[in-house]
Parts: sequence; C-alpha cells; structure tokens
Amino acid sequence: MKRLIKYLIASVLLLGAILVGLVCNPKPLVYRLAYHSPDVLYFIKTEEKIIALTIDDGPHPVVTPKILDVLNEFQVPATFFLIGGRVAGNEEIVRQIVSERHEIGNHHMEDAPSIKLSEEQFEKQLLQAHKILSEFTQVKWFRPASGWFNKRMLRQLEKYNYKCALGSVYPYDAAIHNVRFLSNYILDNVFPGAIIILHDGTLERKATVDVLKRIIPKLKSHGYRFVTLTELTKSK
Repeated sequence: MKRLIKYLIASVLLLGAILVGLVCNPKPLVYRLAYHSPDVLYFIKTEEKIIALTIDDGPHPVVTPKILDVLNEFQVPATFFLIGGRVAGNEEIVRQIVSERHEIGNHHMEDAPSIKLSEEQFEKQLLQAHKILSEFTQVKWFRPASGWFNKRMLRQLEKYNYKCALGSVYPYDAAIHNVRFLSNYILDNVFPGAIIILHDGTLERKATVDVLKRIIPKLKSHGYRFVTLTELTKSK
C-alpha cells in the first residue's frame, strides 16, 4: 500500500512538472503539433521578426471597439476570428474591423467546442458563419472553438477552401485575466513567425485591451512587426 501511495505521488509530481514545463516553455509542444498536423497553421519558420496577432470570440459591443482603438493607436493589424452568432447587432463593429484593414476569420456560430459537433453540425455552422461574415469581406481562415480538431474537420474545411489556423503563443487568457501574467507570458514566449492568440467576446476579457497596450510597444521596440495571418503565410 505504501509503495502504491509513493507511486501515485511520484506520478502526480511528474505530471505537474510536465504541465509546468509546457506552460513555461510551450515551443517544443507547438513544434511537435505542427509536425504531426502540417495542414494546420501554428507558426511559420522565418528569421524575420514578424508575428501575427489574432483575437477570438468577438464581436463584442464594448470590448471590441476598445481593442480596435489600441490597434489603431499603434497601427497594428490583427486577424479577428469572429463568432457568426454574435454579429447581429454588431455589424458596424465588423465594418470597422474591415475598414481599418484587419482580417476576419470564421470561428463558427457559437462559442462551443467544434470537435464535439457531428459532421453535419460542423458543416452547417461553418456555412452559416461563412454566409454572415462573407457579406463584409473575403473569409478563408477558420479556427476551431476550443482549439481541438480532427482529420474529418480538416477535410470539410478543405472542401470549402478554408485553411485551419491555431497558434503558438496562447497565454490562457480565456480563463486567466491577470494583465501582468498575460503580458509577461506573451513577451517571454514570442518568436519570429509566431501567432499570438488573445480573446474578446465578454466583459471578463477586457484585460486583452490592457495586455495589448503593454505588449505592442515592447515587441515593436524589440524589432517585431505585426502582420495578418495572410501576410504571415506570404512571408514563408
């Protein structure tokens, strides 16, 4: 019994150490994921100091305009992965996103794990969101809600000429709202060709505004240039 307890304690400690390692240094995991899923964009390999900023889960009537104000202040483009079901009533915000030369991506119709959807449900939501978003601009990027995907989903995306994009710097801001932690995490883990993921969509995520105010000038001072996902892929 004592031996079993010791084994369980050792296992928990090992798992904890692995998780801490992944949080503190996610790059090896990101490289491994990209190797096994070459059709999914996590980053690009480049020595040029360019990065793509992506914002998920908007539009939101309060938070999105504040994010746009910061991006406009620093003249930084971003790719917004919008939820189709949140566009109604926020059309002017979407028009502003497009008019200020940001990019729009498809993030399905609702904020729920895409991988849990059946084949029919996945396709239905993809096309519903596409119909809504394509009224504003051309849309070719898709990001699965919650970040999980499978080969069947990728085949469906290819059928409709969509490309799947995840990212390489994810500061867990959907759950953590501490501005200092989020800012430091991004600054510590960014690298040339990286894709940063931040969140919009609810008032609880207004920390994104302050995070952007912190990280953009610092990254620019380090020589980084921000581009959209499409521009990033053209730099390969």
